[in-house]
Amino acid sequence: MRRQYRSAGLEENELASDPYEQFARWFADAVRATGAGLLAEPNAMVVSTADAEGVPSSRTVLLKGYDPRGFVFFTNYRSRKGRELAANPHVALLFPWHPIARQVIVCGDAVRIAEGETADYFHSRPHGSQLGAHASPQSTVVAAREELEQRYEEVAARWPEGTPVPVPQEWGGFRVRPRTVEFWQGRENRLHDRLRFAADGDGWRVERLAP
Repeated sequence: MRRQYRSAGLEENELASDPYEQFARWFADAVRATGAGLLAEPNAMVVSTADAEGVPSSRTVLLKGYDPRGFVFFTNYRSRKGRELAANPHVALLFPWHPIARQVIVCGDAVRIAEGETADYFHSRPHGSQLGAHASPQSTVVAAREELEQRYEEVAARWPEGTPVPVPQEWGGFRVRPRTVEFWQGRENRLHDRLRFAADGDGWRVERLAP
């Protein structure tokens, strides 16, 4: 079960001056690949956290924004990842763009975003998604799906279509402030290109890693 990569390489002199601009370039390529039917959701990323004892866990979430302040996603703060990030802010993000032979790996620390920024995003979501955030006690054990559906019906009756839905107290965003950002480009014979931006004072240094 091996695939021979034949993509063009990634050289140091081709990189942007910072990881955010480089990510923007590659993200634009991933979006174009989506239009060509190669990728389903280019903003899907694997978020890996660990609890206070170092036990890891991973799940897929959607990137909702990025800029020089970091990479943003939203969740229930009482979910497993929310609880783990409260105890241990170290986090890794992985963008697995395998159909175009690329990956981006972000390692850094997560901080909660401001309530106003959370509210702006929450109210931009579809009405049903806003209700779902109230109905689902994320990561907790439920007896059956019917329990979730009943909770959804209750909140739908409380806030029908056209009614403003308040942001749940336990729901909000995290911004991942990177310490390193690695750009992985698949190459022939498993001699992949791995170029990593590492935070260095107020700037970044670029390191090449062996595949």
